[in-house]
Amino acid sequence: MASIILNQRQQHELETFVLHAPSARESCRALAVLWLADGETTNQVAELLRVSRQTVHNWVQRFQERNGLDLHSGLADAPRQGRPPSALGIIDPLIAEVIDKDPRKFGYHFTVWTAPLLREYLQQVHGIAVSQKSVSLAIERLRMSWKRPRHQLSLRPEHWRQSKGG
Repeated sequence: MASIILNQRQQHELETFVLHAPSARESCRALAVLWLADGETTNQVAELLRVSRQTVHNWVQRFQERNGLDLHSGLADAPRQGRPPSALGIIDPLIAEVIDKDPRKFGYHFTVWTAPLLREYLQQVHGIAVSQKSVSLAIERLRMSWKRPRHQLSLRPEHWRQSKGG
């Protein structure tokens, strides 16, 4: 592979980008471009970064093809095909609608909603099959949390009557 020639501005931007890259992958790619511009061979760069020579070639080719774009876009992963997230944004309003209601009103024998119970509810009522992880992530996105109930309700402190005013 022919060596890469960077102007002083590109060199400085890449060096800064290595320090403040949003991901380690992009930082490695920037390092590869810098080292190749400094005269290192593809084999040496691949060995230092513990990747194949072909990977280094791909990184450099992508960087050169995206020359007009900003560094983040030039070093980022290419869009990939795959299954789109099916539950993202769909189940959030459905969970928010029922989370404050008593599950017993919906025919469940539970007093609080849990992720597995919400998953079952979504499947039965709305016909949406989601994983427990999707439900947990939706609960997190909605910034909801609950405390687990304590099962020591019958144990009272020694002076509980005094604290209750008795």
